[in-house]
This record gives sequence, C-alpha cells and structure tokens, in this order.
Amino acid sequence: MESKARVIFHIDMNSFYASVETAFHPELKGLPLAIAGNAKERRGIIVTCSYEARKFGVKATMPIWEAKKLCPHLIVREPDFDKYRSVSKKMFRILEEYTEWVEPVSIDEGYMDVTEAEGKLHPILLAETIQKRLLDELQLPCSIGIAPNKFLAKMASDMKKPLGITVLRKRDINTKLWPLEIQEMHGIGKKTAEKLRKMGMQTIGDLANQSELTLKVALGINGKKLWERANGIDRRKVDPESVNEIKSVGNSTTLPRDTDNIQEIYQILERLTDRVSKRLIARGYVTEGIQVTIRYFNRKTVTRSMTLNDALYKTEDLFYFVKQLFSANWNHEPIRLLGVTANHLLDKKSFVQQLDLFSFEKEEKQVRLQETLQKLNAKHGDAIIRKGIERRQ
Repeated sequence: MESKARVIFHIDMNSFYASVETAFHPELKGLPLAIAGNAKERRGIIVTCSYEARKFGVKATMPIWEAKKLCPHLIVREPDFDKYRSVSKKMFRILEEYTEWVEPVSIDEGYMDVTEAEGKLHPILLAETIQKRLLDELQLPCSIGIAPNKFLAKMASDMKKPLGITVLRKRDINTKLWPLEIQEMHGIGKKTAEKLRKMGMQTIGDLANQSELTLKVALGINGKKLWERANGIDRRKVDPESVNEIKSVGNSTTLPRDTDNIQEIYQILERLTDRVSKRLIARGYVTEGIQVTIRYFNRKTVTRSMTLNDALYKTEDLFYFVKQLFSANWNHEPIRLLGVTANHLLDKKSFVQQLDLFSFEKEEKQVRLQETLQKLNAKHGDAIIRKGIERRQ
C-alpha cells in the first residue's frame, strides 16, 4: 500500500484542431472557426470548433449546412493531420520536462503523475506553469484537472473550459461530482445512461449510492467499475508505456555471403521490412520511426534512423523510407548483416480513432443515414424503419 497520496494531472487541450489552426493563422483569433471533413461540401461534418463558434450552438458531428444556419459567418477549414501530430509531439515534450510519468491518451490529452515532480512546486502552481507554457510557446489553451487518481483528474479537467484549473479531492466528490447528471460521467455512454435512468439514477450521486451488487447484475463487470469511479475509486496508474513510443519491432539477418549487389540488398531489406510490418499488424501498432542497421564485411556496424511524418505500418510504405535511409548511409562496401527496426510506436486503435480522416467520413455517413431515417419515420410513422441492430434489441 502506497504511503503517499498521488497527485495526478489530466491535461486536456481546448478545441485542439481549431486552436492549432488559430496558432498558425493568427487572423482567425476570436472568430467562429470549425474544422470539418469535406469542408467544401455543405453536407460535410464538423469535427471540432472554436469556443466562439460554440456560442452560436455549433458542435461536433453537426453537418456544415446546419452549423451555417446557426452561425452564417462560420469559417470552415479542412483538418491538417500532419500539422496536428507535429504540434501534439511538441505539447507532450513540454509535459515530459516536468515528469517522466506522462501517459498520452490521444493527440490532445494525457495524464501526468506529478507526485515526485522535480521543483517541488505546489500542484496548482505547477499546473499554472504548464498551462502558461503551452499558451506562450504553442499558443494552445488547455484545461487541467488535479486529483488523486486518473478518473477524478479527467472529470476535473472537464469542469472548467477553456483555460481552467480544477482540483477534485475525494472529500469533494459529494459536492462537486455527485450533483452532475449521469451522462456527464466519463465512461458512461448514451445507452448506459438511458439504462441507468430507467433504474432511477439521474445523477452521479445516485449511481454512487446505489448497491454495487445491483449495478453488477445490471451491467456486469462494467457496473462494478462505474460504481467505483462514482465513489472516487480508481486504482489505475499513469503508464507512459500504455500508448506512446514504448517499444521497437525489428528484424535482422546475416547474409549468406558478403555482397554489394544492390538488387540483392533491396530484396533482403524488403523481406525484413515485410516481417516488421506483419509484427506491427499483429501487435496493433503503427510506427513513426524507422531504423536501418548495416554491418560491413569488416564488422564495422552503422545504425541510422529517421522520424516519419506519418504513422505507418504497411510494407510498401515502410520500405519506401527504408530504401531512402539505406541509400543515404551505405558506403558501397560489401555487407554482411542488415537490419530493419520500427520504433516510436503508437497504438493503432487509439491513433486511428483520433486522426484518421476516414473516421470522419464514416461519421458523415452515419449522420446522413440518421437524417434519412428521421425523414422517413416522420412521413410514415416512428416504427416504419429502424437500423438492423435495433431490431434485435
């Protein structure tokens, strides 16, 4: 049992994509701005928007045409993921200057365990320092939650936006956490919230004061977890290795004979790259770094690496950069061993959810389908058409 209470920060960048665009284009500051897939089409979908746009009722997943009705002078830009990834890396580098215990959750949020942080600043002063640096150096606003565990820190960071710093202690949960409506609790989706409301739970406090056994029967293992969270219990540690830059995946081979035949070398490098790609896929990773090892006939070994602008995992994409890296560093002497390594790994699932433009296109299709269903139901009756999965419920 730990003798010292933990001090956990949750850093949540405010309207990240819109804030990055404003940082790169200061003329957008103070204007209603939205980032949307297929921005040229009025039926594109809003990904995120500035707080100036939110004042008019504009919000994520809203079609552009609807947002324009609410805010006729809304500025719409398409997402630039290379730019957002680059800025995200700079943001996390700043956080890592204060503690090695930084756990990225997505491109624009992460946890910090600052219990043993150097400098011994009071947590609120430390949070103010970090918030100011992100604003001064990157022109990015953020909200910071301070709490003894990850769940409470996450809930705290949501309580004041933008540029908020909120402390949520366990002794405060009955006054700050419990009065919130059930759907505002992190980890509770729309369907779970509906189910809990049908059971008579309208607030997080109702959930916290419910029988743990009742929740476990109704929701399975998730019921126990939600009960614990509502009561301020979260045993998860801040884990720097859970998402970002944690491991490397590599393969090397000693050649049957020393060779300087470029075609043979490229064939070997492609085979090694293919093995790395398959291992990345099997483990659910993408990579933002490639390393090539060359050992010559005289045992002299050269290792060179490069950072990629995009996160990759397919053989053909990786091999393009492997060839570049090899060609730039080979001295044309005979080679005895070759190696290819992928480093700076990212969890593919969370990465794709945050950054893949196709997810926005998929969201657009869902919204369009929902609009069509609503129109048909309005014309023919509420039960005329339902999505296939709803038939089984």
